[in-house]
Amino acid sequence: MTPPLTRNVSDVRASRLLSILLLLQSRGLLTARQLADELEVSVRTIYRDVESLHSAGIPLYGEAGHQGGYRLLDGFRTRLTGLTAQEARALFLAGMPGPAAELGLGALAAAAELKIEAALPRELREGSRSVREHFHLDAPGWYYDGDRVPHLPDVADAVWNRRVIQVRYSRWAAPSEVDRRLEPYGLVLKAGKWYLVARCDGMMRTYRVNQILSLEVTGETFERPGDFDLAGHWNTYLADFRSRLFQGRATVRLSPGGREQLARLMGSAVVSAVDETAGPPDARGWVTATVPIESLTHARTEFLKLGAEVEVLEPAELRTRMAETAHVLAALYPRDPRADHVMPDSSLYRDMPSVEGREG
Repeated sequence: MTPPLTRNVSDVRASRLLSILLLLQSRGLLTARQLADELEVSVRTIYRDVESLHSAGIPLYGEAGHQGGYRLLDGFRTRLTGLTAQEARALFLAGMPGPAAELGLGALAAAAELKIEAALPRELREGSRSVREHFHLDAPGWYYDGDRVPHLPDVADAVWNRRVIQVRYSRWAAPSEVDRRLEPYGLVLKAGKWYLVARCDGMMRTYRVNQILSLEVTGETFERPGDFDLAGHWNTYLADFRSRLFQGRATVRLSPGGREQLARLMGSAVVSAVDETAGPPDARGWVTATVPIESLTHARTEFLKLGAEVEVLEPAELRTRMAETAHVLAALYPRDPRADHVMPDSSLYRDMPSVEGREG
């Protein structure tokens, strides 16, 4: 019997030989260096693989010179483009190499994409390559690069294979660390954050994958209902989350500059509320509006982003918290007696160049 390690090495080499064949079939002339870079191996390995393909009767030949490389004989096409089950799964993430890699499917996604490219007619192949060269998806925001999720590959494997997992989970409520037995139904990537939809104690719940402290894949499996709709469940969850998100309202005054900054610093619900409830501007251009807030603590943090461009009128407790924070800040930054003047409000940010306006 062939040892497992030997079989694995053999499988990797066979997969690489097929990848070389598909690359040449789909892209034409390629140098040994280009093939090595594409497959993340050494040039010497490519030389050995090309010799093996020659020995197998593949009509592959090399062209010498600066513009040379390897190509297949005109008219030759392999039919070995069938997708494996793992590659078919990875195909759905082929346009998102970052998430595919996080799930442990990076190489499979690349292989699946290559097989499809090789099977396409030339005109469609060139069109698909042009799309990839001209458009790139980068889902996370400017100031957030996404979660660090060391347990994500294990969670994904449990989702694929319907295996029960036992996790140690960190949460905000007390106790802060809890043990949970989960039946993982699906994964959702939203704004660079991974969420696990799982059944726990007979109820569907949602967990942040990066808050899983430890994970054990049990030998137990579960049955996922055939009519379970992950996208539909997630949309229902979001609607419920948003309905519970805002627990109160605040009345605020906004300067012209503060109102301009809302779309960049606040959520869409706050921006819409200002547009709908803002009264006529006063002599200085300030408007009064009523906006939704999640909590007093969260609202204080959010309104502080606007600095002196916002004044909280109600509720009284929120106004008191804003005033206390302002007093603390004033103590931290006492006015320099050598300063010639104090910058008037509404001009604090107005003359600062925005990130969006920069070039280069």
